[in-house]
Amino acid sequence: MQSSVINSIRDAFSPYGSLAASLLPKLDNDSDGSHDLAHIVRVWGNVQVIQAEEGGNLDVLIAACLLHDCVSVEKNSPLRSQASCLAATRAQSLLLDENWEPHQIEAVRHAIEAHSFSARIEPRSLEARILQDADRLDAIGAVGVARCFYVSGRLRQAFYDLSDPDAKGRPYDDSRYALDHFHTKLLSLASGFKTVTGVQLARIRHDKMLRFVDEFRKEAGIVSHRGSAAI
Repeated sequence: MQSSVINSIRDAFSPYGSLAASLLPKLDNDSDGSHDLAHIVRVWGNVQVIQAEEGGNLDVLIAACLLHDCVSVEKNSPLRSQASCLAATRAQSLLLDENWEPHQIEAVRHAIEAHSFSARIEPRSLEARILQDADRLDAIGAVGVARCFYVSGRLRQAFYDLSDPDAKGRPYDDSRYALDHFHTKLLSLASGFKTVTGVQLARIRHDKMLRFVDEFRKEAGIVSHRGSAAI
């Protein structure tokens, strides 16, 4: 990793720049633009906003944030539901190498394994709830829209089903159509946030997605409407 990148990392994750510079070069997520370094920086920003209102151990939160996607699993992989547990196990090993205390490592491990939507693990600690909310904030709103279509493009999916865009005669299928993913997942995320601050921020981003879907439908000439999700 170039020295200029290392310096940028130190600045982005201050006052934990040294930890970030030590851990981030060991990750394997740079090939996925929806889970790259920029994603980690955005999640850290969300973590800081939520933690400032809710409390929580920042040492645990920074490590969990840095390592929450340290194992890369493609969205359409059969291992997708195991991704956060695989990342938690690798994070444990990396933090042992950093000489972290066992109780801190366990706190980081749980936050990482519980952050994933597909893992369906209930967060038991405040730090786990904060990381889950911070990560899900990046999946909705304007950035969430961009990430949705980025992943859809990587997987060679269509924007929508031309013959049945509202899925009136078929089940929603986000393995084939990007627009379907809003209905199978993205528009339901805001109802599951775990912190008061996260709920407030999610409402704002949820409304941005609703506006996007409405504008997309208009420009695409999709007249019929199956209904929009609301919080």
